[in-house]
Amino acid sequence: MVIFQKENLDLVLVPFGLLIMFGYHLFLLYRYLNLPHTTIFGYENNDKIAWVDKIMKEENRESALVVLGSNISGATFLATVSLSLSSLLGAWIANNSNIFQSELIYGDRRPSTLSIKFVSLLVCFILAFSCFVQSTRSFIHANYLISMPDSDFPVKYVERAVLTGGDMWSLGLRALYFAINLLLWFFGPIPMFATSVGMVLLLHYLDTNTIPLHKHGGVAAPKQPLCRTV
Repeated sequence: MVIFQKENLDLVLVPFGLLIMFGYHLFLLYRYLNLPHTTIFGYENNDKIAWVDKIMKEENRESALVVLGSNISGATFLATVSLSLSSLLGAWIANNSNIFQSELIYGDRRPSTLSIKFVSLLVCFILAFSCFVQSTRSFIHANYLISMPDSDFPVKYVERAVLTGGDMWSLGLRALYFAINLLLWFFGPIPMFATSVGMVLLLHYLDTNTIPLHKHGGVAAPKQPLCRTV
């Protein structure tokens, strides 16, 4: 007779928790690419496109640079936080802390499993850092385009830079959401699985848009495309 041990919970609940998170984000990606107006990202991109079009027509460059500066500051701050957390986590790994090997942790407490937890969390923080850095890069590029005197480039160039910056910002936040799940894994597979289910329900509520897109300037808002095009 095979006895189910508590160490085996990690082999069941953790993959299911990650599968739920990945499955939801694949579904969200499908909606974003094919039905962007049903997602909050498409809703925001519709306003961003109208904003770029407005500032380029009215030559209102100063206020645009202020807005982009705020986005750059936010992305830089989150990139710094992600990098700092990565450094702290690396130092923690080097010190071989045994805090999460307590008997209170219901699950696999072997050193090898603990190492996997640390590495997985570190990967999420590094990915978040990379995304926020790319977001800053895109917003800075948009800053250069907008502030260029006597520019004659298409408005689409600015739109692409702004939308790319927003996309990378969102990816960085998603990496932090995954990091929260993996952080709860240190306290056992049950908290990690429960957090995955709860986070997917919350994100589905936050990511879904039911408000019709605003018709900026009296022009009907397009349903597609509202995502960045290559």
